[in-house]
Amino acid sequence: MIISISRHSSKPIASAITAFLLLEFTLLTGCSSSDSTPFVPVEERFREAKAMFDDEDYLAAINEFTVITLQHQGSAYSDSAQFFLAECRFQRGEYLVAATEYGYLRRSFPSSPLSAEAQYKLAMSYYNLSPKPMLDQQYTKKAVDEFQSFVEYYPTHAYAADAAAKIMELNTRLAKKAYETARLYQVMEYFKSSLFYFDDVIEKYHDTQYAPLAHLGKVEVLILRKKFDEAQMALQKFYDLFPNSVLKSEADYLQKQINKRLQGDSNVSGKAGELLSPSRGQDLTQHQRESR
Repeated sequence: MIISISRHSSKPIASAITAFLLLEFTLLTGCSSSDSTPFVPVEERFREAKAMFDDEDYLAAINEFTVITLQHQGSAYSDSAQFFLAECRFQRGEYLVAATEYGYLRRSFPSSPLSAEAQYKLAMSYYNLSPKPMLDQQYTKKAVDEFQSFVEYYPTHAYAADAAAKIMELNTRLAKKAYETARLYQVMEYFKSSLFYFDDVIEKYHDTQYAPLAHLGKVEVLILRKKFDEAQMALQKFYDLFPNSVLKSEADYLQKQINKRLQGDSNVSGKAGELLSPSRGQDLTQHQRESR
């Protein structure tokens, strides 16, 4: 399914950015404008703006490209001016504004030869805004959505492989966030919340390194909740999906715990964190280190 480029949830932000851009343009041009300002052909203005861009004079280039987008909307330079306007923002590290500008190009000039690169750079803008896993992952999710759109629209593009690699990188980041949240709730003995986040990893990020860890975490929580039949089914799913996993010894240990519970062994601990085998902590630490 192709993901829509425009999203209702981002309209307030986009409106605020648009207002800011108009104000900025007014301030940049207001002091220098006069009735005697000579007319500059769009070809010449674009050439001068591009030279400013190449010289990394991005503020001056922004001014000139903005003039073209406003005064020469129907010209052959409209899409190029819009693209380089976005590029100026991107090069200045103004990634949220850049994303808005790239998105405008995609919507206004869908048949432009620059549309594909604009979609990729739109995704890259959110990629550069994506924070570490422990922080809010709003921009990470947006980056994944935009990279997926790029791959779906342009599967043979030269950037398609890189976009696919970045999707995996970002999904791994999101999986890490969800997995660590699940483990935290498990330690706090909020088992329903813990199961929710383990399932989130299993369902959404099944192709990341955190999937087998989430399966075993789910088994542990089900044992702690005394849902032994469900724990057995969850563990069997782990065996089916990851027959050669480095965590197989931990799965075998959990199988023994389930068997003891089903046999009515009252000596098995029932507290969170005490189902782990002696080597589990070390193995998990090593597995997570390799997953980063």
